[in-house]
Amino acid sequence: MIYGLYLSATGVQTSAHRQDTIANNLANAETVGFKKDLSLFRQRLTEAQERRVSPGSRRPYGPLFPAAPTNLLLEPIGGGHEFQPTLIDTAQGELEPTGSPLDLAIEGGGYFAVVDSAGETRLTRNGQFAVDSQGNLTLANANGEKVLDLQRRPIRLEGGAADVYVGKDGTITQRGRAVARVGLFDAPDRRRLVKHGGTLLSFGDQPITPVPAGASAIHGGFVERANVDAATELAALMDTQRQLEANANMIRYQDQTLAKLVNEVGKIG
Repeated sequence: MIYGLYLSATGVQTSAHRQDTIANNLANAETVGFKKDLSLFRQRLTEAQERRVSPGSRRPYGPLFPAAPTNLLLEPIGGGHEFQPTLIDTAQGELEPTGSPLDLAIEGGGYFAVVDSAGETRLTRNGQFAVDSQGNLTLANANGEKVLDLQRRPIRLEGGAADVYVGKDGTITQRGRAVARVGLFDAPDRRRLVKHGGTLLSFGDQPITPVPAGASAIHGGFVERANVDAATELAALMDTQRQLEANANMIRYQDQTLAKLVNEVGKIG
């Protein structure tokens, strides 16, 4: 393997992955409750370092190949980059007023809980709600996932969305009478949350627990904007594009050098 080509190829792969992640963040900059992704990488150890072979010692390539010494010049270069699991940035987004009593935004930690069409409970920070024809409080999207209360039961409103007020603790009052309470839940390890599209998150096998009273506040008539700063993401996108182009150019330069080595230097006069 040509070591320089390998290092440049890993640079192209990681830059392309980061570019896709940033592009997805920018595409969802106006999506209510969206949490941006962070693409993570780490420097890969060289083969000798992974096998804990001491510098200058010989390592076998297999039964058909003789042992070869580690290269003292190439070892300090490193083994290139490799992907790490993408992390969800759970930082708070800005609250934007809408004036709709069914639009809710969370200030602080926690998530709304909804149940999808398959009966699975999902978490979301998207508080754009509506009332369906059966009186269920649902997400205002095409799928209409039902919103759950503190006991993880679907919330129903009699008479639709008329005269609805939601307090900071999530208590829904309709015509002066408390009818339900929107549940706020959190996962012990947010790093294990997985996106399922449409701002929905699954929490795997870890249990979700209600957020303690007073730890977070629900604001009626507001929604939480995506925690994506377009200017920052665009700057990162341009930086990533330059890194990708630099690695691609290095591949081209090395290919040209190898071609000259084979076609010109390697000729027998």
